[in-house]
Amino acid sequence: MSPYDPSAFPPFAVTVDLVVLTVRRHALCALVVRRGEQPFQGRWALPGGFVRGDEDLAAAAARELAEETGLCAHDPASPGVGNGAHLEQLATYGDPKRDPRMRVVSVAHLVLAPDLPAPRAGGDANSARWAPVDEVLAADDESVAGLAFDHARILGDGVERARSKIEYSSLATAFCPPEFTVGELRRVYEAVWGVALDPRNFHRKVTGTPGFLVPAGGTTTRQGGRPAQLFRAGGATLLNPPMLRPEI
Repeated sequence: MSPYDPSAFPPFAVTVDLVVLTVRRHALCALVVRRGEQPFQGRWALPGGFVRGDEDLAAAAARELAEETGLCAHDPASPGVGNGAHLEQLATYGDPKRDPRMRVVSVAHLVLAPDLPAPRAGGDANSARWAPVDEVLAADDESVAGLAFDHARILGDGVERARSKIEYSSLATAFCPPEFTVGELRRVYEAVWGVALDPRNFHRKVTGTPGFLVPAGGTTTRQGGRPAQLFRAGGATLLNPPMLRPEI
């Protein structure tokens, strides 16, 4: 039997990539960073990085999230506490040629948070911005405007996950502040789905879905016009009946 030789195995690395989505100016936007180093220097990419030897995947994703946005991930046992963001594992990507440096497998994570401030660049990124997802996904992958690596595919998968999950779960409230109006929640659905919704029909559906929303006990005029009632996310995680996406 031949002795074990670690050097006989090819180099292999694991990364985490983040699809960070928020709603800004009534548009669904993703956080992208311009790479400061090779490979793909100068190209836009999703935030992320290599998993350290002493951390698991969830810890790596939470660390990258904090470094790129200053946000902490929600503690699943205490949802809605502090300035935390919704963080969940999205999918794993392992095409042998996805990274020219070596064999790299990426475990992508989806992050949803309310309207976030202008991002700050960190790590090997020399600039960062919120980009409308329609604009990014429409860019040619081979152009400088296109995302590096296979990040366009990852972003597309993350956007579709968000669009699907707000149909049957209360996840849309993750885009809202702790207290919000029905109109603000409707604009989240409109931004994520890319459709216009009937205000009265939407109000009837969300307020009539058990456990979706609970009155916060106040009103606001931040939208202009008459005072609008404020709500908080209820305890329901699954919506029954679901909020089905209109057919386009």
